[in-house]
Amino acid sequence: MRFAVLFPGQGSQQVGMGAELFDARPDLLGSTVDEVLGWSLRDVCLTGPESDLTRTDRAQPALFAVAYALWEEFSRMLGGTRPVAGAGHSLGEYTALTAAGTFDYSTGLKLVTDRGRAMADAAARQPSGMAALLGCDVGTAEKIAGVRRDEGGRLWVANINAPGQIVVAGAEADLEWLDSHGREHGVRRVARLNVAGAFHSPLMASATEKLRESLHTVEPALPSFPVWANVTARAGTPSEVCDLLARQVESPVRFAESLVDMAGAVDAFVHVGPGDVTAGMARRSASGREVLVVNDLSSAAAVADRLVDRVRE
Repeated sequence: MRFAVLFPGQGSQQVGMGAELFDARPDLLGSTVDEVLGWSLRDVCLTGPESDLTRTDRAQPALFAVAYALWEEFSRMLGGTRPVAGAGHSLGEYTALTAAGTFDYSTGLKLVTDRGRAMADAAARQPSGMAALLGCDVGTAEKIAGVRRDEGGRLWVANINAPGQIVVAGAEADLEWLDSHGREHGVRRVARLNVAGAFHSPLMASATEKLRESLHTVEPALPSFPVWANVTARAGTPSEVCDLLARQVESPVRFAESLVDMAGAVDAFVHVGPGDVTAGMARRSASGREVLVVNDLSSAAAVADRLVDRVRE
């Protein structure tokens, strides 16, 4: 059975996540990691408060560390059974690349820590945010954003997650305009997202430059399985990985396209990490493919058994 692994991005964090993993994998989630972060990963993940865990500079390394630790345990349970493809939503692309061996864990952790800080700094420069456009396709969303920019505004399509799941990003004034004018442009409802900035838009330009400095210091290795890039919706090569990751911060996440492209090579998708967001995207984007969820050790064992048995059939 050919399967792809999917890793979640910011927004999937929740207080209590990874409780079993902190005891199972202190090498990945213990004091050594705290020295890199400058705060206690265990305390923030397990006791919060939620306002601490949802901070961009904390949510990103926390999700990366917990999802990667879960991947390592799941991978061990799989034995020799390996994925044939992988992807991650926004931040999750780093987890996918680390799972594939493009980066080692310590490098991935440093990169996402730098990324979270850079994006938080960019968001703090001006009031901005993101909104989901319900009942809207990509073409309509692009047209609406273009109309606003023609008026001098700053609004862009930021996430193409699945059919009917389009997210835009912009300055606060542009989101207020969208709240008032969305319906007249064909949007059934505008739902503001609880995020700190206009991620995956040109308003993140300063974060891109800071992240390039961090990425310049690493040398990506050949991955054990191809990882689809958010920017291009295709598998990236080691020579282009760092450029794609830098561009990703201010470019649309083309996750739906990635899922459709991967579906041609796989029989199933496996979400690995807190929550199940990427599983929902896979169900909507790649119908006909089995979708499984690994978000704790018990589900990891059950899914691993299922996949190994299917391979033996």
